[in-house]
Amino acid sequence: MDAQQPVRGRALVAANFAGVEIELDLVQALSKCWTSPAAFSGSFFHTSVNGHFPAPFAIMKPATLRPFLPRPAIRRRTCLSRSYAVQSPGNPTLQIFNRHTKFQQKERAAADVERSRQVDYLKDEVAMRLSERLLDINRHFNHVLDLGANSCNIARALTLPDPDPDPSKTTSPPLTSRISHLTAADSSRAMLYRDAELPFNKDINLTREVLDDEERLLYEANTFDAVLSSLSMHWINDLPSLLAQINHVLKPDAPFIAAMFGGDTLYELRTSLQLADQERRGGVSTHVSPLADVRDMGGLLQKAGFKMLTVDVDDIIVDFPDSFALMQDLQAMGESNAVLGREAGPIQRDVLLANEGIYRELHGNEDGTIPATFRMIYMIGWKEGPNQGQPLPRGSGQINIKDILGGGDVRQELQINTIAEETQEQ
Repeated sequence: MDAQQPVRGRALVAANFAGVEIELDLVQALSKCWTSPAAFSGSFFHTSVNGHFPAPFAIMKPATLRPFLPRPAIRRRTCLSRSYAVQSPGNPTLQIFNRHTKFQQKERAAADVERSRQVDYLKDEVAMRLSERLLDINRHFNHVLDLGANSCNIARALTLPDPDPDPSKTTSPPLTSRISHLTAADSSRAMLYRDAELPFNKDINLTREVLDDEERLLYEANTFDAVLSSLSMHWINDLPSLLAQINHVLKPDAPFIAAMFGGDTLYELRTSLQLADQERRGGVSTHVSPLADVRDMGGLLQKAGFKMLTVDVDDIIVDFPDSFALMQDLQAMGESNAVLGREAGPIQRDVLLANEGIYRELHGNEDGTIPATFRMIYMIGWKEGPNQGQPLPRGSGQINIKDILGGGDVRQELQINTIAEETQEQ
């Protein structure tokens, strides 16, 4: 993260505006332009815009119209940390998300097939990174479960050429050569079967399965050689229970590899909306829902019975022409707000304009675009097995660290060297 971005927050917002992108400052607006009736809602902020603007905006200088950019490019990626997490989890989480609402949002998003495919750039990127982690595991997987498969992004990524080919081989087979059978499971039939006719389906032994509830796995114990999950677990209410079920359906010494939104995802949008709300309405509405932190996930995995844990964080920063384009993409992804008891009613028009100006002032790029940070939490845990590698008992080491460093009192040698260096400098 950049030093000038100390504000922490969590937010995903979506919106549906007209078919052009409009660059707006606080004193700019588009004359004689009306919005379509739309649902303006977010994963962590909920607002809505209903009806048409009753009258044109008053403008102080002309607005700038630019063609819509349907597929923003990922600008940079920053790996923040990689560590073993052992923090103990807290009490079980309360019901936060309305799973039926989330199901309806994904169904509506998948109904617009072309638009839904355009905004899959983030899910495709994360699915590819998740699939690459299979390269670190030198084994063949007979049966793999893709839990929360969305539009089968992982299956599509597995059919791509090996991103880390063996230089000793003339050809590099795709990752599907290491998987005999992949089961893609999701609660949204429309999203799951959206790309069922695309060519990649012929390159992998893929079975699609519609789940009644992604929080309840009705598989037998010891069924899968690996379980993958990409960008779906951040909508789960009871993560400890789901992780325990995943551990149950895995075979002994089998891996669970997942990625989910967490931490400071879209903190730029969250802080801008809060400031705009405070400025125009005199207070901040309760539209924020929690996201898991990297330390939380380590504890939850440990409590579920996983061993040899690895949890790391990766930031993906995507540039958008304005905040409206960002919100529109998030809605088309199916990432609209599904928090129980979310606030109903439309957001005020002046709050939207204030948010656009504040976003640009606090976080805008020099080229006129705005950045949106998506923080990914990647995790790997292994189900305990009889042949699994175990750490040696404490005190069983046969090599003394003093012998490695040349013998003698290491602390005393360091002090002597320090004194000698200071004497030479004088």
